[in-house]
Amino acid sequence: MTEILVQDVAAGGISQAGPVAGHPSWTLLKNAVEEIRPWQSKDGSIDFDADDAPSRKEAEAAVERVIGAVEDLAPLLPHDAAYHRALVADLRKWADEGFVVPDFLDSLLAFQPAASREDGLRHLVVFPMYTQNGNPDRNLEAVVLKMVWPEWLAELERTRYDNPLFCGITFEDFTAGYDTNSAVLFPETIAVREAPERFTWGGIFCDREAARFRAVTDEAVRVLGLELPDDIREMVADQKRCEQAFVLWDMVHDRTHSHGDLPFDPFMIKQRQPFWMYGLEELRCDLTAFKEAVKLEAEGNPHGRDVQYAVLFDRMFRFPVTGDRVRNYDGLGGQLLFAYLHKHDVVRWTDNTLKIDWERAPQVTNQLCGEIEKLYREGIDRPKLVHWFAAYELVSTYLAPHPGSRWAKGPDALDLTLPPRKLVDDVLPDEFPLSMFYEALSKKLKNVIASTKGITAASAPGAAA
Repeated sequence: MTEILVQDVAAGGISQAGPVAGHPSWTLLKNAVEEIRPWQSKDGSIDFDADDAPSRKEAEAAVERVIGAVEDLAPLLPHDAAYHRALVADLRKWADEGFVVPDFLDSLLAFQPAASREDGLRHLVVFPMYTQNGNPDRNLEAVVLKMVWPEWLAELERTRYDNPLFCGITFEDFTAGYDTNSAVLFPETIAVREAPERFTWGGIFCDREAARFRAVTDEAVRVLGLELPDDIREMVADQKRCEQAFVLWDMVHDRTHSHGDLPFDPFMIKQRQPFWMYGLEELRCDLTAFKEAVKLEAEGNPHGRDVQYAVLFDRMFRFPVTGDRVRNYDGLGGQLLFAYLHKHDVVRWTDNTLKIDWERAPQVTNQLCGEIEKLYREGIDRPKLVHWFAAYELVSTYLAPHPGSRWAKGPDALDLTLPPRKLVDDVLPDEFPLSMFYEALSKKLKNVIASTKGITAASAPGAAA
């Protein structure tokens, strides 16, 4: 097969040359998708009575251009042949049914990237979907991605961290829904008539995570006057090395949601609980990855130490000051990690300079992981509301609650005749406000964090022009 290598400047400033993203039909596909997206309603349908709506003929012509481009590109990706056939059928069905709420269940079921995880394998993905932390509407999106599955990672998954659904991926190019902060490709975001019995894959873009991490860490280290050990400074400067750290972190984090002493459904985000419960769950998964990374470093794995400091720096520098303060559970986890390390003298903010005790950091971080694991283990024997209060006590030991909090005043301040889910209404949107340290850091980092929207390896710090 002859590869057509054409330079193309893509969304997010990616300069591409490859068999799919460099093909002229990819440009045609992108243009057709971008024409369709503004016509769509939040649920993905097209309302032909709306202002500035296209005619049905115009919409059908645009979908036919998408179909033609997919059919041109499909021979470059023979491993996705069944998916691309189903995709074309779903696109035609959407048009034939009058562009009602799209249903791409058949093509979703045909797309099976986890079934053949091969390092460097490309996929062309087109779905009506929302992009988590990106576009909340189910617009048509197209993305060319590449699998990250080096042999060392495959060996760890086979022998130690079984996670058959996990896909480490990188961007090659994308439409507007991914020119955002989204770094995931999840099947549950796709418009379908009914949820499948089980999802069979989940993808995380380690190149975006690594590029964002490097940009924010660089600025945080500068602002805070932090002196990095040579190996960690070299890691932060190396995009590929950071990608390897993130793909390992993600794989272990992802599997941890269903491993350990769990007092509740691991997919608790579907349940109505106080947001500090979500924060503790995400932090538990990250600290489990950290704990495993400490073991890997002791065994001589070169990625172990990199994962530890990717977790620490992303959690302490980026998470607390990213996003708004309404139920920001990832921000809460980052605040908790910093406060715990600060109160145990692992991090010190003195003379306007941040200092880290590099030798004690692994031990004390694992200690926090142990406290959360103990909370979970004991939670198996507790009623839900008692468990929520125990978790609140753990968090509030290290983070000061909002002075107006009813939860901080204890059970007597709440109407305990209500079911637990109703008491969630008494949780303040910002139950644990930022400390003065983070209030100041937020102002210093807001511009660099904003600049990472749509970032990729090509636009990361130090990337070639």
